[in-house]
Amino acid sequence: MRSDGYARFLNPSVVAVPPSGIRRFFDLASTMKDTISLGVGEPDFKTPYPIRNQAINSLVDGETQYTANRGLLSLRKEIAWYLEHRNGTPYNPETEILVTVGASEAIDLALRAMVSPGDEVLVPEPSYVSYAPSVIFAGGTPVAVRTLEADDFRLKPEHLAAAITPKTKALILPYPNNPTGGIMERADLEALAPLIRKHDLMVISDEIYSELTYGDKTHFSFAALPDMWDRTLTINGFSKAFAMTGWRVGYVCGPAEMISVLNKIHQYGIMCAPRMGQVAAEEALRRGRENGYEDVLVMRESYDRRRRLMVESFRAMGLHCFEPYGAFYVFPSIKSTGMTSEEFCSALLREQKVAAVPGNAFGESGEGNIRCCYATAIDKLNIALERIATFVRAHS
Repeated sequence: MRSDGYARFLNPSVVAVPPSGIRRFFDLASTMKDTISLGVGEPDFKTPYPIRNQAINSLVDGETQYTANRGLLSLRKEIAWYLEHRNGTPYNPETEILVTVGASEAIDLALRAMVSPGDEVLVPEPSYVSYAPSVIFAGGTPVAVRTLEADDFRLKPEHLAAAITPKTKALILPYPNNPTGGIMERADLEALAPLIRKHDLMVISDEIYSELTYGDKTHFSFAALPDMWDRTLTINGFSKAFAMTGWRVGYVCGPAEMISVLNKIHQYGIMCAPRMGQVAAEEALRRGRENGYEDVLVMRESYDRRRRLMVESFRAMGLHCFEPYGAFYVFPSIKSTGMTSEEFCSALLREQKVAAVPGNAFGESGEGNIRCCYATAIDKLNIALERIATFVRAHS
């Protein structure tokens, strides 16, 4: 070890970014026996067998080579069919779709392709922990745009307008939202479009939870709005709706000129997404097209039951809980306990062996809340909720 450390070799902007608040509590929980984790957003379902089997057959057949940088053309054709028929957004599979290593790589590519030093990127808060760090890693400046529970955590045009400056280049649009479960319906998106047009902005629309909406709510893609297709990079993947987190397959779609530049970064840094994962993803879409996305519907109905259980249980404890209509998280307020989000989650893990994520991990505006993922077996959820209720009673 160098006596003077390695500071001069490291980028100070990267060093200054704190570790993920989600992983920190997950890693702590993994070292404790009998802990129930409501921390990491991972479905408890296994990838459906026919999808796994297709990947196995591909391996048995010796399909272990690189694919094209942009991904298997057959997969890109399935993605194009899916987006046109589910979202009404047409994409040319040869030039306007890029297959990535999860949606996370797609976000990173989009930002690195667009952001220059001094550029600002608007990031609604609370939102997924990686957006702001990814902007920083790309050399830009993330600008938080607070969303309020009073507005159902929707991004309002007046809040967006107040955050735009001459340096603003792009807006990240993370709906359905992690951690709040908030959604943006068509009318909400239409209210933002004039600002996007007026200030000549690009939109990075992260739609990884697009299949997970509940009640009478349905997802609407920003790129489907009039004149917004050519201003939008749409990001999605297979981890959440298809229970394929470990396969690491996502994609980004948009104008050919933009995708070409993203692909340049992708081909130098990654080469291509894993072939096995691409084969599985193609089967997931092909199977969904043929059976009406039956597997997705089964999982969504199960999440909906758990969603209602979580909301009702937190409210019964005396904790105010916003009703989420998307994704698979609840974001209850713990302000009545008098503890900060960090204090609450640390004590809950220590005393009751339940791992949740402090709300401030998702931005300063998340303080006073915690995020609990309900993509966990119902029996574990019931035990976790009993433990949380015991904890709340002890600390009221």
